[in-house]
Amino acid sequence: MSKIEQSWYRPVSLITLLLLPLSGVFWLISTLRKQLYKSGVLQQFNCNIPIIVVGNISVGGNGKTPFVLWLYNYLTEQGLSVGIISRGYGGKSAHYPLLVNQHSCSAEAGDEPILLYHRLKCPLAVGPNRQHNIALLEKQFQLDVIISDDGMQHYKMPRSIECCIVDSVRRFGNGLLMPAGPLRETKQRLNSVDIVIENGGDAPCNYQLQAGKLKTVATNLPAAQPVLAGHAVSAIGNPQRFEQSLQAQGITVLSTHHYRDHYAYSADDFTQFAQQPVLMTEKDAVKCRRFAQPNWYYLPVDAKPSAAVINQLNLLLTQKGILNGL
Repeated sequence: MSKIEQSWYRPVSLITLLLLPLSGVFWLISTLRKQLYKSGVLQQFNCNIPIIVVGNISVGGNGKTPFVLWLYNYLTEQGLSVGIISRGYGGKSAHYPLLVNQHSCSAEAGDEPILLYHRLKCPLAVGPNRQHNIALLEKQFQLDVIISDDGMQHYKMPRSIECCIVDSVRRFGNGLLMPAGPLRETKQRLNSVDIVIENGGDAPCNYQLQAGKLKTVATNLPAAQPVLAGHAVSAIGNPQRFEQSLQAQGITVLSTHHYRDHYAYSADDFTQFAQQPVLMTEKDAVKCRRFAQPNWYYLPVDAKPSAAVINQLNLLLTQKGILNGL
């Protein structure tokens, strides 16, 4: 995490004050852009398939991916055919939009889309142009609904439901817009989304992360024997949550190593550990599988939403005509 990012979650510092004018410019541009769409000067593109956006108003790891995994499974359980679109941050492909398949890698599609595909084996299109991603899914599949992994601030894209994920620990940092703070939009934006869901915490609408059993990075199979200790390596927005999950399972964390979110690992990053066990998140594991050692493990996690989340989501799905009589 850079010094600027660290300043977002600390009392106001000199860095914060120096960046405030840039935050003012950011506010002017983003507000103008939003108003142009609201007034109809700028137009959204057309889409015949309902879109559910899972996003946030702050940068960094807020926990969208676990909720997207849960939401996809929940919607398919209701009998819907579901596709997913993603920006694919961190990936670089020779062409976009990219339809993710079993041969795709994180270097071209990004780490989160690869994680989603390996878990769900679902229709998933990646690329910087969300309209093109949706068009590809419409051409290839007969879908009832599309989940947009992020894209809440992409006002050109229509949406039927907006789900805003908030990290219950870091929340909104110093409450300032980028780059002086972590916010993409002011907290007033929460008043216009359909449902605000806390990752952790005790708000009525929340989900708790439930950790599974450790799996081997190289084989994607459960660890053959109990793992008692290891070095924790992560390139995510909130690594402390991951490390606490390891400790909650009785695993001794020998050391912690933090890289920037979406960091592209290489085998050289792990030479310092020699033959000792390495522990990582599932998001990290998809980038390390091709050079992983047998004693590298990852911790899968699943979102368990509260009854309030499910009830409100059911109401929204019915009101928007995505489901009838749920």
